Amino acid sequence: MAWQDTFAISGSGLSAQRLRMDVIAGNIANADTTRRPDGTPGPYRRRMVIMEPQPAPGSFAAALASAGGPGVSAGVRVSAIVEDPSPFQLRYDPSNPDAVQNPASPLYGYVQLPNVDVATEMVDLISASRAYEANVTALDAGKMMAVKALDLGRA
Repeated sequence: MAWQDTFAISGSGLSAQRLRMDVIAGNIANADTTRRPDGTPGPYRRRMVIMEPQPAPGSFAAALASAGGPGVSAGVRVSAIVEDPSPFQLRYDPSNPDAVQNPASPLYGYVQLPNVDVATEMVDLISASRAYEANVTALDAGKMMAVKALDLGRA
């Protein structure tokens, strides 16, 4: 692995963690949303970022990983942003315009709230922030090694 690959690996981690923080921010912003974008009643559904290792193209590590063996990652990539299938929260509030208005329904008077737990989102945000910081530190270390290598070449 060339020392330049360090920049690409850290860069992929920075991009993935930044997207993860953006998705978490969207979840927190919609923690009380009880309507869909088209205006119909329906709660917001929490979104999650799915990441997977990205093997170096054309490398031995990529061939080993494709054969089912342990490969050396050349970074990370976001494979999908999925919706959390967990059930919505229910709150009894018959005065809410988004509450179930059908008296025959067992959910009469209940409002469906998003399946977003702000405390969980904050823990995920701190985790993403720490991973982002770790990638910045690795990028800085790679930069310092490159500078030192250039200094050795001048001597």
